Order: sequence, then structure tokens, then C-alpha cells
Amino acid sequence: MARKTKAQFDPEVFLATLDGGRSISPFGKDEVVFEQGQPADAVFYIRNGKIKILVTSEQGKEAVVAILGTGVFFGEGCLIGQPLRLATAMAITDCTIMRIGKAAMIRVLHDEPLFAQRFMHHLLTRNSRVEEDLVDQLFNSSEKRLARLLLLLANFGKEGRPELVTTNVSQEVLAEMIGTTRSRVSFFMNKFRKLGFIEYNGELRVHSSLLGVLLHD
Repeated sequence: MARKTKAQFDPEVFLATLDGGRSISPFGKDEVVFEQGQPADAVFYIRNGKIKILVTSEQGKEAVVAILGTGVFFGEGCLIGQPLRLATAMAITDCTIMRIGKAAMIRVLHDEPLFAQRFMHHLLTRNSRVEEDLVDQLFNSSEKRLARLLLLLANFGKEGRPELVTTNVSQEVLAEMIGTTRSRVSFFMNKFRKLGFIEYNGELRVHSSLLGVLLHD
């Protein structure tokens, strides 16, 4: 019985019961959740929608480093003493986001083992993803990097098959994330569509056959 309760633990339901230290806010498309350089004083949880994490260089050049969706925490750098935000978080769809103050988050991590376990799993998964992204950038072609990104956006590997990507992620954003030009992204997207790997006409649908691009030498 205890095993079943653990498996069904829902962090969102749990967070909704917190007594103080949290707030829930809607964000429209292109609205900023927090900006690079602002004080890092809270952790955020995406109840629904998608956001992008982007960094800006001193020369003003921007790069998208992640796209995050429903059920994901972000902004956790404040928990390790990060005084200022190292990146900007911006909504790319209409979102509902929960803000958990730093003190409240630390308290609940200390007092609630099930939540702490779920959060630790989140951190380890994110760390693994960063390592995979680095290997991807170093060793894979831009075509393979795009195929991998599209599969990730479609949650491939989480539920066994890719799903409809309802977010209208622009080709410019895709190009920034894989380190290539928009024209190359357009070329590969058209190629994937002609081969039946993806469909897009206002909405993007990714098929599991796209995985073959990653496996092909």
C-alpha cells in the first residue's frame, strides 16, 4: 500500500497544500517570468504551458538554452546560493506558473522526504539532459541535433511514443538551440516532412520514425 502511495505522489497537489510561501500566476505568450540579473529568491513550477530559458551575452547576443514544459521546476539555482538569475525565463505559450519562495522551498525539502525525492529526481534528470546536450553539440551534425530536439519537444521516451507538439516554436528558436542557421533548420524540416518523419500545418506532429535519423551513421 505504501508503494502505491509513493508511486502516485503528485508534487503539484502537494505544493498546493503549502501554508504560505507560494503564489500562482498566469503568464501570456512572450511574458517574462524573471530576467537575467534579477535577484534569485524563488523556485518555479510549470503547472501548464511552456517556457524558454535564454541567456544574453555582454554584447547583447541571445541564445535559447532550454524549452521547459508542464510539470517541470526551474529557477532552482537560488537553493545553492546563487544571488542573481543567470538567465531569463519567458513564456512561449500561455502558462500557469507556481512560485515557491526560497525559504518555503528549503523548509519543505527538509520536512517532506517524498517531495525531496521527487525534486532530487528532477535535478538529476536535468543534469543528465545537460550532459546529453553537450555531447550532442560536440559530436552530432545539425540534422541529428534538430531531430533530437524535436523528439524531446514531443516528449519522446516519456510515454513510449511522441505526441503532438502544439507549441508553435519558431525555426529561429530551433536554430538557436542547436547552434545553426534558420535556413538549415528550414531545409531539414522540409526533408523530415517529405520523408514522413513529421507533419506540420499550424501544429507539429513528430513520428517515432524520426528516431532513425539519430541511429543512422
